[in-house]
Amino acid sequence: MSRAETTAGPGLQDSGHQRLSGEPAGHGAGRVPAPPESRPTRAVWSLGLFGSELLIVFRRARTLALLGVLAGVPILVGIAVRIETRGGRSVAGDDGGGPAFLEQISNNGLFLAFASLAATLPFFLPMAIGVVAGDSVAGEASTGTLRYLLVAPAGRTRLLLAKYASVLTFCVAATLVVVLSAVIVGFSLFPVGDVTLLSGNTVPLSDGILRGLLIALLVASSLVGLGALGLFISTLTDSGIGAMAATVGLLITIQIVNNIPQLHALQPYLFPHYWLSFADVMRAPVIWTGILKNLALQAVYAAVFGSAAWARFTTRDVTA
Repeated sequence: MSRAETTAGPGLQDSGHQRLSGEPAGHGAGRVPAPPESRPTRAVWSLGLFGSELLIVFRRARTLALLGVLAGVPILVGIAVRIETRGGRSVAGDDGGGPAFLEQISNNGLFLAFASLAATLPFFLPMAIGVVAGDSVAGEASTGTLRYLLVAPAGRTRLLLAKYASVLTFCVAATLVVVLSAVIVGFSLFPVGDVTLLSGNTVPLSDGILRGLLIALLVASSLVGLGALGLFISTLTDSGIGAMAATVGLLITIQIVNNIPQLHALQPYLFPHYWLSFADVMRAPVIWTGILKNLALQAVYAAVFGSAAWARFTTRDVTA
């Protein structure tokens, strides 16, 4: 059964009051209108629509390939650090300086998870989110299934919400793939014990793991704004490839602008500006300033571009 038949099938059958009254189709004169759809029915329909979107996203070979690349990054980083630190050498180099987390991996394998998130967040993770979000609506239009989805009684708003919810779910899944891969590799290649924070304090391993889970949640939340932006771009075109390319291209452009010193006045308003603020979780006490600014900025981007996507999608003339 096709995606269109699965989602739109119930909307193409005879109405419920016809089946209950026993009247044949076409004899509608004097018939009492059916009662409005109940809230439990709408909730079940929305969950079914969301589940259908999740299956579509995670069954795609492209999605699995993206998750495979993300899982491979911690493996490469772990092997590189293991080779570099053989014989007691430091990955930080002779000057003792180095990227945050990276120089501590050899002392505690848990830091491989933090280093992997820091390595994937600038490009690999957002690129994966951009591809999935950009293809969410435009991909359906390019394959010709979007028109059939809109025949179903879900409504455009609920369909768009289901698609955005599937994008957010992918944000969490992609982040967890990086973390789980890093934990497996880090615990296999390096010693594990009490965690020395960036501020110099030492906390138990259990505390470090809890901080790691919070970091994973913050990283996934950092991609909320990009997901809404990609969804909006996806509503502007019928080309899935074009929407994905535009989203990733815009991501690269904004990342470049975010690293030009002369544009420092503009940078606090760019969605990736506070992405690496999650490192402040590994301090005692935790510095919340950058973290809260990041969450607020993502909420603003989600609200603005989510509303723009809704306005575009609900008024769009779908012919594909």
